[in-house]
Amino acid sequence: MGKKKRREIPHFNTPIIETHCHLDYLDADQLSQVLAMSSEVGIDRIITIAVSPDNLDKVIQLSRQADNIWTTQGIHPHQADLFDADVGALIRQHLSDPRVVAVGEIGLDYHYDHVDRKVQTSVFEQQLQIAVDHDMPVVVHTREADEDTWAILQNFTSILQRKGVIHSFTSGAELAQRCLGEGFFLGFNGIATFARAENVREIVAATPLEQMLLETDAPYLTPVPYRGKPNAPYFLPFIAEKLAQIKNCEIEHLLQRVRANSLALFFEIAN
Repeated sequence: MGKKKRREIPHFNTPIIETHCHLDYLDADQLSQVLAMSSEVGIDRIITIAVSPDNLDKVIQLSRQADNIWTTQGIHPHQADLFDADVGALIRQHLSDPRVVAVGEIGLDYHYDHVDRKVQTSVFEQQLQIAVDHDMPVVVHTREADEDTWAILQNFTSILQRKGVIHSFTSGAELAQRCLGEGFFLGFNGIATFARAENVREIVAATPLEQMLLETDAPYLTPVPYRGKPNAPYFLPFIAEKLAQIKNCEIEHLLQRVRANSLALFFEIAN
């Protein structure tokens, strides 16, 4: 018997916003192909995420290559030991660029512990303050650090006017409810399609559509049925289908609501 043919990527009526990916990991030919294929399936806005001092400039340059690409500025917890006053000043300087829509990817990662936890905490707090000072939303990474993530976030919730998103949400129900209660969004990606990710599907089920975002985290976390291949924004329709199934709602209704969320958070556009 031959191999089972994978499903074609569905195309829905409502355009989709990719709120979290890493386009700078691609070479020029790959980028051109990804952008073309994403457009074909209705992805009309893409946010490519900064993670380190090395790519703060690169993602801005990349965002200027196409009208449908935006970006962020921030240092990932894996790179927190590279954050210093000069890096902080560069992030602040870049936040005035019209292609920059958030401070991120910032936060805590206790799974790998690549950087001392005290350093991660300090850098997370400093970047949250940058977001406060510049009235920007944040893109938060948290892994196996629920308690400390909340201990830090709750000190900023009253002054972080535009809140943000806890991206690639895999944390517990308690952190989810606390963040939702303070007006944050939760970002869901291909993990929701994984066989062993029932914990994530339970959080999806408990998250109001009004506080949900779609993302891929490409080139990582490719959704079923293309798991094993490099991820890309054009796989977002599969993730949307899974979320609609979990929420027991029409796919177009979910897409319209999530699009409105994305426009309001990152582009300050009411829909």
